[in-house]
Amino acid sequence: MELIQARYERKVEMSTGTARRTDKITQAWGILDEALGLAAPIRDEAHHARLAESLADTLPDDADEPLWGLVSLIGDRVAEYEKRAHPLPDLPPHELLRELMTEWGLNQSDLPEIGTQSILSEILSGKRALNLRQIKALAKRFAVPMEVFA
Repeated sequence: MELIQARYERKVEMSTGTARRTDKITQAWGILDEALGLAAPIRDEAHHARLAESLADTLPDDADEPLWGLVSLIGDRVAEYEKRAHPLPDLPPHELLRELMTEWGLNQSDLPEIGTQSILSEILSGKRALNLRQIKALAKRFAVPMEVFA
């Protein structure tokens, strides 16, 4: 009987400790959500700017730092908003490349990873398709999914 009583008391003790930790987490989440609005998608440009700024301020030095979870959550919210608020135009790959080059203020000579200027001219005119290596390089440079160039 004593063994059963001891097990019961241990379970009660464990559930009480879990409840206390859950209360602390809930309280911390409430404060964090009130400050940054992370519980819901980004509402507008002001909210986006606030989160983007907090993302830059939150980056921990150590890769094992628990704050990386928060950084990841903020980064996901920012990426969701940017995709929704600023979608990439539905253009053929060569026209999208031209638009991105203009937006970033780049010339043909600024994209040596794509090939020579004559190759880039053929791509921009639609006479030559982008290959996988070029698509990977452009996606990395412009921070867009590879699919936009396919």
